Amino acid sequence: MASLYDFTAPLLDGTPQPLSAYRDKLVLIVNVASKCGFTPQYSGLEALWRAHKDDGLAVLGFPCNQFGGQEPGSADEIASFCSTTYEVSFPIFAKVEVNGTNAAPLYKFLKSSAPGIFGTETIKWNFTKFLVGRDGQVIRRFGPEVTPEAIGGEIAPLLRAPAAA
Repeated sequence: MASLYDFTAPLLDGTPQPLSAYRDKLVLIVNVASKCGFTPQYSGLEALWRAHKDDGLAVLGFPCNQFGGQEPGSADEIASFCSTTYEVSFPIFAKVEVNGTNAAPLYKFLKSSAPGIFGTETIKWNFTKFLVGRDGQVIRRFGPEVTPEAIGGEIAPLLRAPAAA
């Protein structure tokens, strides 16, 4: 069975990042965009990351331009926007496609592991979130309307649970 740790994805600067680097962490994966109505969620994601990174939480952002062209920028523009507008310090990866034939393999895994409403795998918009357990398996999918603050209550008990041996 596949797990998060079987994938490698390029960071925003193009450096390959094996996702096995997040082994034994609780990981929140989000497809992000700079020009979306949900973009202010960057603040909540950053707050969640800062509050819990030392407890074993990782937040990973994957820019995506598939929804209304809301992430048109280059890697440098995305990096500048994230750092200057929201002081993002969690890892941001290279732009990906999350739906369709060119969907990133990671997103194919996430969507098949946690289908959305009515069992559909398609991601409906930016800021869809996947919570992945310390074992590398998807725990849950959250729609774009679910804020990072709302997810915080679900994350806290999972962070207190011991990591699997």
